[in-house]
Amino acid sequence: MIDNDSECLMASGDGRVNISVTDRILLHLWEQDHQADHYLVSYQLTRPGIAEVCALHPPNVSRTMREIMNNGWVTEHTRVIRDEERRQKTWQLTEFGRKEAISRISSLRSIKVILRDRNNTLLEVRADEAASYLQAKLTLLQILMHAQHEGVLNFGDIRFGTIVKSTNIKKPGSITMLTGAHSTYHNKPPDIRTIHGRKLEKLNINKWYKSDVPLLILSGIAGCGKTTLTSSWVNDLLNNNPSSELMYYPCQPWDTTLGIAASLLHRLGIHSQQESEDPYNVLDAIPFKPGGELNLDLYRRRLVAHLSDKEKLLTSNISEIIIILDDVHNIESSSHNFFGMLLQVAEETQIRLIMISRTNLTFYDRRDVHTRDRVEELSLSGLSFEEISDWLKSFNTTNKTPAEEIYQVTGGHPLALELLELYGKTMHEDWLRFLDEEILNVMPDDHRELLAILAVSERPVPWPILASAANINGKPPKEILERGLMLELGEGMWIHEALRARLLRETGTPNEIREKKLRDAINSNHMSI
Repeated sequence: MIDNDSECLMASGDGRVNISVTDRILLHLWEQDHQADHYLVSYQLTRPGIAEVCALHPPNVSRTMREIMNNGWVTEHTRVIRDEERRQKTWQLTEFGRKEAISRISSLRSIKVILRDRNNTLLEVRADEAASYLQAKLTLLQILMHAQHEGVLNFGDIRFGTIVKSTNIKKPGSITMLTGAHSTYHNKPPDIRTIHGRKLEKLNINKWYKSDVPLLILSGIAGCGKTTLTSSWVNDLLNNNPSSELMYYPCQPWDTTLGIAASLLHRLGIHSQQESEDPYNVLDAIPFKPGGELNLDLYRRRLVAHLSDKEKLLTSNISEIIIILDDVHNIESSSHNFFGMLLQVAEETQIRLIMISRTNLTFYDRRDVHTRDRVEELSLSGLSFEEISDWLKSFNTTNKTPAEEIYQVTGGHPLALELLELYGKTMHEDWLRFLDEEILNVMPDDHRELLAILAVSERPVPWPILASAANINGKPPKEILERGLMLELGEGMWIHEALRARLLRETGTPNEIREKKLRDAINSNHMSI
């Protein structure tokens, strides 16, 4: 098992697995050496076939082949290609080349790759052991190429084997994950803590669900209860409508859009093993080779055709499915076009989309919200004073802290209230640790200092004054506004109450200096607040 730092290192594409072009080609030819000296061979021995398997551009194949032929490792032949009308140029290893390949393979086998096994445990294993953990028939080259291009190999990836259809797929949760089935999604929402308040927010989600708007965006700072609220609403929906279908997909930092695309097809019952389950050939849009790209336009058109089924080719179909993508902020920057495509699909079909994010998403514009009725936005703030008061009444604790003080200190953050209920402390160390680790410590130093300066003010501060005090040029940092950490009010900028309380605990000289910076900025701008 590995730690989170190692996971992030791999997921960030740091080059930990980086197989040279020569190694890829020699390993591939070794894996195809059973075709040596055959008159009729497969496509995998041609230039485009080698390029596809080794994730290379065809000119790179030709250039490398010239080099290794000069070394005496391969020979060139013109042969008949299976299912092709014309003969093509192919290559195979010489005896010298086989010895060279075997020598290199011994090192390639020992390369460490990262994978998630069937228990969702993150492991670092030798490349030649990965296939057994994944329970998939993958060659050493396939393992290495997937590791190089995608970082983490997930048990059940749709590309790792044949999809096997369960015999009972009528109700949510009944799809059995067998070898080859993509296992990153769930058919029910995650287990949640008891929800307090949020009646108005549930009513707003219900209002969206009954409308024709295909996409709901639920945003808010870390830990404010976005997933809890959504799961509670979905559970109510499923209890009242047992036939409703659901796909819940938690987006991880190492995720790609390919995982979401493949998971959605599997959830819809589109299986590669049985042609009848894919009459519109949606699976053709999924690249089954490492390094391949999802064909967004082909995926969109064929998925719409499948879901609409105007040609009546399906024996059964899902009437409506709710797709929940959680923690979308983890991958949104690299998935802009994919999410836009998914919104288009939802507009034309019975798909309903809910995306949960800590930040404002950018793949749509304001017209989609205000005039086009494509997107509904719901920003989740802290619990209201009334909701906190009601929650406090159920506490079995000796803590007598007034609701007003708790609301002021925590900003109505549900996690802070949970810790108060559990430990009887308004500012429990776990709450402070959460604010530090999830919010403050992950932002740039200049952004944290900006918020710290704002925290020492008793009232909102106009941006020109705040910018001057923090020595920042230009507009308010977009990242802080998008995460709801700083609010733009009519009187000026203000800070989330929970963060304000945390930053003010940095007593002494730092805050005295910040107060002076703020006073100097006010005087230099000849303004008052």
